[in-house]
Amino acid sequence: MKLLIVDDEELTRTGLMTSINWASLGIEEIFQADDGVNGLEQARIHKPEIILCDVRMPRMDGITMLERLEKILPDSVPIFMSGYSDKEYLKAAIRLKAVNYIEKPLNPSEVSEAVREAGNLYIQKLHSKRGETLRSMETASQLALLLTLPALPDQETVRTFSRELGLSIRNTSCILSFIIKMQVFPELPVLEEFHRDLSDFLKKRKISFIHTDKKHQNLICFLFSERKPSSHTLQELQDFLTCRLSYHGKYSIAFGDMVTGISKAYQSYASAVILLQNSFFFPENTVLAQDSIKDHGESSGFSFDFPEQEFKEALESREQETALKLLEQLKNNFFKSTGYFQNSVKDLYYKLFLSLETTRKRSSIPESPDDESIADTIHQCFTFPELHEALVRQTTVFFEEATENTQEHPTIHLIKNYISQNYMDDTLSVKDISDHVFLSTSYVCTFFKNETGQTLNQYLTEYRMEKAKQLLKDARYRIADISSRVGYSDGNYFGKSFKKHCGVSPSEYREQNLQ
Repeated sequence: MKLLIVDDEELTRTGLMTSINWASLGIEEIFQADDGVNGLEQARIHKPEIILCDVRMPRMDGITMLERLEKILPDSVPIFMSGYSDKEYLKAAIRLKAVNYIEKPLNPSEVSEAVREAGNLYIQKLHSKRGETLRSMETASQLALLLTLPALPDQETVRTFSRELGLSIRNTSCILSFIIKMQVFPELPVLEEFHRDLSDFLKKRKISFIHTDKKHQNLICFLFSERKPSSHTLQELQDFLTCRLSYHGKYSIAFGDMVTGISKAYQSYASAVILLQNSFFFPENTVLAQDSIKDHGESSGFSFDFPEQEFKEALESREQETALKLLEQLKNNFFKSTGYFQNSVKDLYYKLFLSLETTRKRSSIPESPDDESIADTIHQCFTFPELHEALVRQTTVFFEEATENTQEHPTIHLIKNYISQNYMDDTLSVKDISDHVFLSTSYVCTFFKNETGQTLNQYLTEYRMEKAKQLLKDARYRIADISSRVGYSDGNYFGKSFKKHCGVSPSEYREQNLQ
């Protein structure tokens, strides 16, 4: 917690700072002010949980300062200090819910006890407030979920929910829905903070809102207001959302139609759903509304049949320019388009990735350590531009490796291919590899080192570490599971090997690459 000491006597402030073990009381930061005016400013900036405040000070006394702060920091807990046994000040302290009133000269143990009590009170306030917020969010979620259904919700049910939430929803109320799709859905505490901040933002503009989530990926929001929000207000809302969501990874936002009356709420939601489907074809972190997509092209009668065969022929004949030109045509056709279903485009790209994989195997090109399954690659792509770039990248790598592979000894190719198929086996040994290529263990080691400049064990370790790095970039996998997936039965040994190879621990690498 943070503590603010407000006292016009420097000696008192210094004495408090040095005579008490603040860390043992849970105080991590301490700020000072020499009167009520400066104390007010310090409190506004730093938002302390506990305020240790003198009663009588020049310019502004402690009572006046805390009365003003009560509106800004209602949950902060004040403790008064005074050398005057004045009943009026005691009454004011009680009215402002000061947790204690300490007389000067100050006793460090008495101050410590008062601060400890204030800290406990603050935590109780937070728990109580959080419980109220969660109950309110649950009720709001139930109402929002009803509004996503085509059938008109029972009017009495709507009225009951509205009363509980303090919402005023009339037949003339303007309703606007928007959907936020996130690649990584936030945890509950983050969602609570977002709910609180968005509520505060909208309340200043006389707009109420409720929200619910579907499949822990989409956040569905409904806005209610007596008057139609201006275009300026809607732009402010978009700016607020993009600013807040920028801290939580990739997202897309789709705004539905503005409607009047609760009976039309589903209409607004349905139009937002359609736009959200189209958001796949736009760059990540895009906000879409009906006005924003008018200038973008619709379906051009594109045939999904021809690209697969043409792409395959370009790969087999090693015509890199033709293959990349075809991919550029696909990008121009689908990027920012509003006339295609994303599943149809994903199916097409799945076939193109499959053509790459099939041609790689036919050409005896070993799998790269960075390769993932086609399904994983597509799943991890949040938008079409990201999916397209993944295909372009793998296509470019294919042509590079095809060129290199023509110069590689067939036995080296067999060894690398065997490792790519068996690296996850923790019992994989040099003998297994030598048996696979029908050579002696000692000869295989010498031959591999002469041909590649690496020992077999060095290559195997490097291959496993590259695979581990790829998996660590995906938050779905636990580090303990990753170690076994790349051939390490001992998690501690995996951690040491990874740090030796990469310079950082697996958890540090994950933290650096998930930011």
